Amino acid sequence: MIKVLVVDDEPMVCAHLRTILGSAPDITIVDAAHDGAAAVEAVVRHQPHVVLMDLRMPGVDGLTAIERIAGLPSPPTVVALTTFDADQYVIRALRAGAAGFLLKSTPPEDLISLVRVAADGHTVLSPAAARRLVAASATEQAARDKASSLIADLTEREIDVVTCLGEGLSNAQIAARLHLSEATVKGYVSRMLVKLDCANRTQIGLLAYDAGLVTR
Repeated sequence: MIKVLVVDDEPMVCAHLRTILGSAPDITIVDAAHDGAAAVEAVVRHQPHVVLMDLRMPGVDGLTAIERIAGLPSPPTVVALTTFDADQYVIRALRAGAAGFLLKSTPPEDLISLVRVAADGHTVLSPAAARRLVAASATEQAARDKASSLIADLTEREIDVVTCLGEGLSNAQIAARLHLSEATVKGYVSRMLVKLDCANRTQIGLLAYDAGLVTR
């Protein structure tokens, strides 16, 4: 059973998400929180697999909550909730540790599927929106300089893997492209998380864009 925590300062949004996700036989809503501080407390209390986090909330906002949750032992997968896919808060949320984002207008059947994807540890991000977001991020000189420094010591094969992650490929797709086994790719990804000091593969993907390994 996939345990989900819903965080939004609008009770109607929480109720809407609870109704949709509660209709799936393999998903249960463990709680609903209405600000970032309550969200962190609920994560500690319920140990959810997935957190759907609104970004713009009074008091402790979603960005701060994501950072705090990312610092917990065995943190859950956090997916940012936003109204507009061009929301610049999204870039900050991904850098803070979110594994992706969902629009609040996502159709119910897609929402259920994407929560399952997030629970499996995969990135939840629209490819078209991702390109717009990371392209905007890559204009930041500081981000480019940091990314270039981080990848400077990587081997050619490691750079290949990072590039594939920047393109949003799954482990299976990377294995097929690079003629490796999925187990080998998984090992590379695990090592890249440590070497690049990234919380998840989404952050590696952003770094690939910042370093110029992937273009629009």
